[in-house]
Amino acid sequence: MTNHFFTILYEDNHLIIVNKKGGLLVQGDRTGDASLVDLVKDYLKKKYQKPGNIFCGVIHRIDRPVSGLVILAKTSKALERMNALFREKKIKKTYWAIVKNKPAEEENTLIHWLEKDTSKNKVKLYTKAAHKDLLNVELHYKLIRQVDHFFLLEVYPLTGRPHQIRAQLAFMGCPIRGDIKYGYPTANTDQCINLHAQHIEFIHPVQKTILSCSAPIPSQPTWKGFEFLK
Repeated sequence: MTNHFFTILYEDNHLIIVNKKGGLLVQGDRTGDASLVDLVKDYLKKKYQKPGNIFCGVIHRIDRPVSGLVILAKTSKALERMNALFREKKIKKTYWAIVKNKPAEEENTLIHWLEKDTSKNKVKLYTKAAHKDLLNVELHYKLIRQVDHFFLLEVYPLTGRPHQIRAQLAFMGCPIRGDIKYGYPTANTDQCINLHAQHIEFIHPVQKTILSCSAPIPSQPTWKGFEFLK
């Protein structure tokens, strides 16, 4: 199933995995804008002709300007079990990021400590644990390809903190294209950023089989040079 805001890539009685378009909230906030959860609930209500409230559990989020894979739970049991998999770091996630600057090392693991500023909806990074309230953040990246003046990085977050990938890549001098919040000089015309949650793999919480899912890249022009990776 496809619409303007998301494409369903996988669905069973327990889970639904979608490819979210950049610019769409995963869960509603004070803006009152439509969210992925609202739209998926509407889809489920119509498809299964369900009366009353529809259950759609948020297992994890990706930032509004980020595109790609989001897993939602259709039952409370699936939500509880998926939350446990995330806590136990048994979910393998891969992101693609387009950056303007080539990293000093083509492959590396980044380790920082993160401080959230909720008033600015932004995070700040440190190279050491300056005080007890900082959160450890880690990711591994490798350079995949250069197209024109841009570089594609494949990123494997080892922790799952807010804005982690955006902040860590910016900290090493490689802000994500369009991400003016973390140092890229100009915004993209669609106000999204070139960060895409591309692949996810885990053991299905009910069926106990390996579930692997990949999200096609966005249609935004800068991604076109990387179409070979679809």
